[in-house]
Amino acid sequence: MVPASARALLRVIIACAFSMHHHYIVMFKFQCNQKEAGETLRDSQDKIRTGGVKLIWVDRKYNVWTKKIGDGAIRMLTLHGGPGLTHEYLECFEDFLPQEGIEFYYYDQLGSAYSDQPKDVSLWTIDRFRDEVEQVRVALGLDDFYLYGHSWGGMLGIEYALKYQRHLKALIISNITASNDSYEKYINKLRKKFPLRIRKILEKYEAKEEYDAPEYQETMFKHYYMKYMCRLEPLPEPYSHAIRHTNTEVFDTIHGPNEFVATGTGKEWDRWKELQYIGVPTLLIVGRYDTISVQDVQKMGGFIPNSRVVVCKNGSHLCMYDDQQTYFRELLKFINDVETDKFGKRKNAR
Repeated sequence: MVPASARALLRVIIACAFSMHHHYIVMFKFQCNQKEAGETLRDSQDKIRTGGVKLIWVDRKYNVWTKKIGDGAIRMLTLHGGPGLTHEYLECFEDFLPQEGIEFYYYDQLGSAYSDQPKDVSLWTIDRFRDEVEQVRVALGLDDFYLYGHSWGGMLGIEYALKYQRHLKALIISNITASNDSYEKYINKLRKKFPLRIRKILEKYEAKEEYDAPEYQETMFKHYYMKYMCRLEPLPEPYSHAIRHTNTEVFDTIHGPNEFVATGTGKEWDRWKELQYIGVPTLLIVGRYDTISVQDVQKMGGFIPNSRVVVCKNGSHLCMYDDQQTYFRELLKFINDVETDKFGKRKNAR
């Protein structure tokens, strides 16, 4: 049996469908009449205002969502974290970049938020996402641009720079280290600081692979996320939105269902030896209370020839929120130094 409320809703849907059908017939007749009169409707999509939103065709079969914010000669493409998170938690950038003449682009990677979300786990690989970024760059007409990547987006930024850096003016790698192994070692070091009682709770559910158990999730949130992901309470609304819209299939496939043990397709990712080949000016950002080791990021700065390391002393993994003034002051200073040739030119780029 269908509930009365559901049947009522169904009647509304059917009525709307008939109305839409009639509407399309009328529109079809109108367009035919226009053609008979020698007139055609040929407005280019480029002439239609969309508030900066543009869908981009990737891999010859999927749409990914982008949105331009601001207008300026300085252009930046942003890569959100996750994998499987969304652009939403980067919305604080709107309060700092456009005012400085920086035009930047949100971009939901395939599988995320407003982009297509195909059910095909073979798509969730680092190499495919890296090449997706290049397709987005081409479609947006970006060249000599800034590429910003946070967390997983920073991994993609490193990958992109190693293959396509001829298109970059500069690179910003925020809150990520240079290998999955380095990441796992550090977060497990943080885990050892948890009280024994807390570690036992985690171990109990991990042994049964019950990562969605309410007690496990509550313990992770209180003792891991609130200390090392974002130290603000309540959480910033853009980040809360992004969490609610996360595609866990993408995260689980590339990383694994457990923060502390990598089992996914990105398990072997390691670019320590290749960092020396990143020749564009590069800014590395890390928080003092990050899930990423400060020492690792400083080490990365030693390998990248033309780089600067910024440590947000009050920040965690989301230091664009919990050490916001430091984060954006240093980000804007880096961009200004690159633009005024105070930072240094490209080095050792291949």
